[in-house]
Amino acid sequence: MVGVMMSYKTLNGIPTKWTTAFPPKEIIKDIFISHPLAFNTLHYADYDGIKVAENIEFAASLGGPNMHALQLDMIWPDPKIIASFRNRYPWIQVIVQGNSDAMDLVGNNPVAFTKRLLEYGDAIDYVLLDMSMGRGLELKAKAILPFARAIARYLPEVGIAVAGGLGPDTLRLLRPLLEEFPNLSIDAQSKLRPSGNALDPIDWRMAELYLQRAFSLF
Repeated sequence: MVGVMMSYKTLNGIPTKWTTAFPPKEIIKDIFISHPLAFNTLHYADYDGIKVAENIEFAASLGGPNMHALQLDMIWPDPKIIASFRNRYPWIQVIVQGNSDAMDLVGNNPVAFTKRLLEYGDAIDYVLLDMSMGRGLELKAKAILPFARAIARYLPEVGIAVAGGLGPDTLRLLRPLLEEFPNLSIDAQSKLRPSGNALDPIDWRMAELYLQRAFSLF
């Protein structure tokens, strides 16, 4: 995945601390180049759920012809809205973020969590289990495993991804998950910077090491 971040505020020109960390919306289509190995994904963050239908369509329109997926960094967006979006844009895969807030709303119960996912039907392609939400909190495999198992049982056609403080020096955190889910997808953000702060620029040497070491795990 080549992931580009956007939020409700950066989409709509509202000042935010992320303005200098996220690329201007006008150049996203130029970042998403055509490449046989690329999975170009726009990450749209809106934890308040403001005008979701209108804004995800606006966001998708900025991705250009080489955008492959839209990741919804949100808290249980309306399944009807997501189904409608997927019907209008069947070539764009949809990734739902199962973040700590979404888990709290179902009592941190993996079965209840998966039942909520079932409401999306075939409108979603992946679920990202992410208790860190860009804060660099280390992934806790024992806490994630029950959710991954429930998804694999009830939604076997949906891909599973995980995030949480992953970087070149923390990939060991994945081992308990990889024992059961060798096709797991992984996501890194803040730990690709020496500071561990997602507001700082990516250190491309760290990103290179992350990829090299991740390849060795898989």
